[in-house]
Amino acid sequence: MSRKGKQPVELPKNVEVKLTKGHILAKGPKGQLERDFPEYVIIKQEENELLVNVDENVDEQSALHGLWRALINNLIEGVSKGFEKKLEMIGVGYRAAVKGKVVDIQVGNSHPTVLTIPEGITVAVEKNTLITISGADKQKVGQFAADIRSKKPPEPYQGKGIRYQGEYVRRKAGKASGK
Repeated sequence: MSRKGKQPVELPKNVEVKLTKGHILAKGPKGQLERDFPEYVIIKQEENELLVNVDENVDEQSALHGLWRALINNLIEGVSKGFEKKLEMIGVGYRAAVKGKVVDIQVGNSHPTVLTIPEGITVAVEKNTLITISGADKQKVGQFAADIRSKKPPEPYQGKGIRYQGEYVRRKAGKASGK
């Protein structure tokens, strides 16, 4: 029995949910999201909460109970509050700029790195080195932040690179003198 899966998903007042067989649609102030789910997942709407159930006697279904509850909770939280990730660029000459539907990143290469912003995601750049990624879909926000970070991950010797705000980068000692 999943402890997370048993907890109800709270529905804020400003979120509207439509349930059909194998499909959920949520509308809120931050947009609209929808998701398909397997037929063995049973979602019931009771007043201002959703209850997610599966057949606990089948191991495969029981193992995914908490997962589906978390995915539906993220869907509801995304359309009501939204999600945000912040990235810091540390290094001389490292900077970013948003130009229309693309993010232009300069991280020490001979050419700028250009990434297309996915649909439903907004990107803002402050002080040329702080990138804020926000949107309703948690998976898209996290994936785009990871894509940007992967262009120049922080290195352990000087700490240069692109990192999540507040991320701890484990530092290593440089070469020891051989004398």
